[in-house]
Amino acid sequence: MGRKEKEIHDKEEIKDIIRGSEVCRLGFAVDNDPYIVPVSFGFDGEAIFFHTGSTGKKIDCIRKNNSVCFELEREVKVLPDEKSPCKWSFSFESVIGYGRIHELLEDAAKTCAMNHVMKQYSGREWTFNEKTLIKTRVWKIEIDRLTGRKST
Repeated sequence: MGRKEKEIHDKEEIKDIIRGSEVCRLGFAVDNDPYIVPVSFGFDGEAIFFHTGSTGKKIDCIRKNNSVCFELEREVKVLPDEKSPCKWSFSFESVIGYGRIHELLEDAAKTCAMNHVMKQYSGREWTFNEKTLIKTRVWKIEIDRLTGRKST
């Protein structure tokens, strides 16, 4: 990472950034063709969860290469400079991570993962009916590594 002074070393601070983010961007690479997509997500402190419909480009990418890079950020603000366009900047906190995606197939695992997603946005657990679980594909990113960065 360039700009070492901006690197976050505290794992709990990195986890707090993830918990405080609203969007997770997934980065895939298949046959030398990059693809980035934003998703709603949940986080249990160790893994990231998201859901999809039954078909789509994300699923095609996962089938071909389940390695993923992901990015989240919070507290993003533009820092203008009234005198010089070259001095404009941003303040932010961000996390970039790498891992492998696996589909969750059992109803109990899917329900748990979906509740992590819902807790991310609503702060509480929900009940999911069987029809919803059957038609929803739920995915887990097993995190291999994380890096954090803060610019104030």
